[in-house]
Amino acid sequence: MGFNILKRKVGIEKQVDDFLDQVSESGLLFKQGIEAYLKGNKEAFAKKLEQITDTEHKGDALRRSLEEHLYIQTLIPESRSDVLELLENMDSLLDRFKGALWRFDIENPEICPEFCEGFKELVNCVLESVEALVRSSRAFFKDIAAVADHMHKVSYWETESDKVSTRIQRAIYRDESLQLSHRMQLCNLIRHVDEIADRAEDVADCLSIYVINRSL
Repeated sequence: MGFNILKRKVGIEKQVDDFLDQVSESGLLFKQGIEAYLKGNKEAFAKKLEQITDTEHKGDALRRSLEEHLYIQTLIPESRSDVLELLENMDSLLDRFKGALWRFDIENPEICPEFCEGFKELVNCVLESVEALVRSSRAFFKDIAAVADHMHKVSYWETESDKVSTRIQRAIYRDESLQLSHRMQLCNLIRHVDEIADRAEDVADCLSIYVINRSL
């Protein structure tokens, strides 16, 4: 077993697990919400939007509680700044999942049937990237030697996300049956979703530095 950064502080470990669960759950809700939207199931979409908003609020509360414990109880002073930054970065993914789903609700885009599978594929790549980051983050707290087992998958899925995003955007702009404003709207949404995977890779890069700091 690798080094446990929380030194068996069970209460804090549980909070960290709960917080990372919220990040993971927000990704699943985002995926389900997009699938409901593509099927035209407005009721199911609205439910997922409500749930992801609630999940984001829970995540914020857990992050603030963790930060308070880290300061008041002066836990892991040698790694506290890295842990606080990691928590903030992971929380930003919660915000991005919620924000992307709200954008679909606000803009109410008409997505042509021929692009639905591409949207689903993009969302899956983004979700896989974030899931790999969540597993890497869990390892950082519990078994730091295992971080590398998951880290490379973040970059892999981010690259796949970029490929899918580029392919769909190219197809959209070459579809002359669509008005330019419609093409632009769809491509902006695609980029907005793709940026979640980009953010996950940025956080993974920071996590790599935190791991190096622990080895010094």
